[in-house]
Amino acid sequence: MLLAVLAELAVRGAAPLRAQDTVRTEPLPEGHLFPPLLADPKQPHFFAAWLWVTSPLVSGQVASVGLGEDIGLIRGRGGRGRRWQVSVAAGVFSQFDVETSSNDLINTDFIIGFPFTWRRGALSARARIYHQSSHLGDEFILQTNPTRVNLSFEAVELLVARDFGGFRVYGGGERIVRHEPAELKPGLLHGGIEYYHPRPLVRLGGLGDGRLVAALDAKSSQERKWHTGWSVRAGLEFRPAVSGRVRRVSVQLHGYDGPAPYGQFYQENVQSLGIGVHFSL
Repeated sequence: MLLAVLAELAVRGAAPLRAQDTVRTEPLPEGHLFPPLLADPKQPHFFAAWLWVTSPLVSGQVASVGLGEDIGLIRGRGGRGRRWQVSVAAGVFSQFDVETSSNDLINTDFIIGFPFTWRRGALSARARIYHQSSHLGDEFILQTNPTRVNLSFEAVELLVARDFGGFRVYGGGERIVRHEPAELKPGLLHGGIEYYHPRPLVRLGGLGDGRLVAALDAKSSQERKWHTGWSVRAGLEFRPAVSGRVRRVSVQLHGYDGPAPYGQFYQENVQSLGIGVHFSL
């Protein structure tokens, strides 16, 4: 009888431990271990921006639209507070010439990749392999007769980030492993800094508290002889809770100067100023 009671107590005591040991992976997790880059022009997310652009091929008012998201597939836990996640990240980035009668499509970039992210405390990293292809709009081709480039490539990326209170600093690079055109040079350096104000500045009803966000993102490519493209963003971010899940919406001022971030025009320089609305699921 005593042995039976001891056995039952042992089973009850071991059950939580076994459950804790076995639950080490989580499918379709919420959130990010390596948060999306705030000022990277090619960060997959939903947004719409109105820009005033100066460049050799397009000058004037341009609408820039993005559709996409970074969705976690599986998250795991290791020892000493280490966590890892595998995701799929896809985005479509298009620009439209709103000074034409039919709002001509200028260019569209398609990106799909599989990020592997890792975090331990304030230190995080993202390793990613991704594909990009770029396509000019039909109306833009008819109007300007540009020299078309069949830009398509796969690249590997590694970024490491460190949080310092409301600041995050990140850096790393990419290398193109397969590409068209064949003479495209493979190297790219990438870094930046972000700031999220810890206290709300305004409150707007159901949108909740609005916090100041600001970021600087820099990319320097071997193809452009390491000429750097500077992207600056600043605005207010709100995080309304919808059905128990936190969404993000922000209004941001945009500034850019350097090699065009749009695929077909990578050999051209562009300057732009504008404002955009950004959403994150």
